[in-house]
Amino acid sequence: MPRLFIAINLNDEMKDALMDIQDTMRAYGMHGRETVPENMHLTLAFIGDYDDPELVKEIVDSIDVRPFEIKLSGIGAYGDLWWAGLENCPALLAVSKRLRRGLADAGVPFDRKKFSPHITLMRRATGTARDIPAGELEDFFGTSMTVDHISLMRSDRGKHGMIYTEL
Repeated sequence: MPRLFIAINLNDEMKDALMDIQDTMRAYGMHGRETVPENMHLTLAFIGDYDDPELVKEIVDSIDVRPFEIKLSGIGAYGDLWWAGLENCPALLAVSKRLRRGLADAGVPFDRKKFSPHITLMRRATGTARDIPAGELEDFFGTSMTVDHISLMRSDRGKHGMIYTEL
């Protein structure tokens, strides 16, 4: 049974900025399992193991995504998981809400935790961002990209970590 999630895949400029943030974190003593560039994304809904990806794909394709911009803004942590945040974006929240409503209406189970837009940088991290001098990451915040579609993704465990494939 495929493990599924719905995401916004990031462009190269956004991935480059996120890798620069990871480099800075590492330079100031933070270590952990860093998200590799090909796996960097913004999760809109996590479904998990589900046996009808075609139904989910229909829902994803039915969501009208008028182009909008997302921008990096700050870093934070959930325990030992460090993430990059995004500036408040009403269009992003609206897409997430329409998507989640579509999933719920179709009876597709998904993680119903409140949507909190973030991009995972590092898992099982040690060290603290407190050691990074103020302003050291400022050049990366404000990096933006235009979003014009969302993607159904499959997650498979590979020899060296997770492998994400757009369906």
